[in-house]
Amino acid sequence: MSATFEELEPGFRLDGPIFAVSRESIREFCEASLDFNPLHLDDNYMQGNFGRTNFGGIIMHGMNNFGLITRMLTDWAYDVGAEHRRLETRWVRPVKPGDTIQPVGTLKRKLVTAKSRWVTIDVEVRNQRGETVATGEAALEFPFGAA
Repeated sequence: MSATFEELEPGFRLDGPIFAVSRESIREFCEASLDFNPLHLDDNYMQGNFGRTNFGGIIMHGMNNFGLITRMLTDWAYDVGAEHRRLETRWVRPVKPGDTIQPVGTLKRKLVTAKSRWVTIDVEVRNQRGETVATGEAALEFPFGAA
């Protein structure tokens, strides 16, 4: 999966780790993040309506998607001498216990400036049904002298 900056072309694909979401993994994220919002813990609370939305049960923290995307990017970037500089994401649909999710990335463009080299990567997290649950864009820098 590694490639030098020069070898990279638009369409290059990254596959991130597969993550099985469970009540336990959601609880562990609550503890690690200190975010004990009932959205993530209380089934009775989550039976209610939130405006026009009814989740029908607890949901995973959206920031867990962000963490999986970051892991995918940094696992690849550090091996090829790049540095993760920016990540913007948007949550598209909820992730629930029993879902299996995986981040993927597709290189959108390369840019060489006077001071460095950059890649922009479209990122997405999909569930086991192939539905997009999060989407966004990342920028990684390949400083001159890096691989």
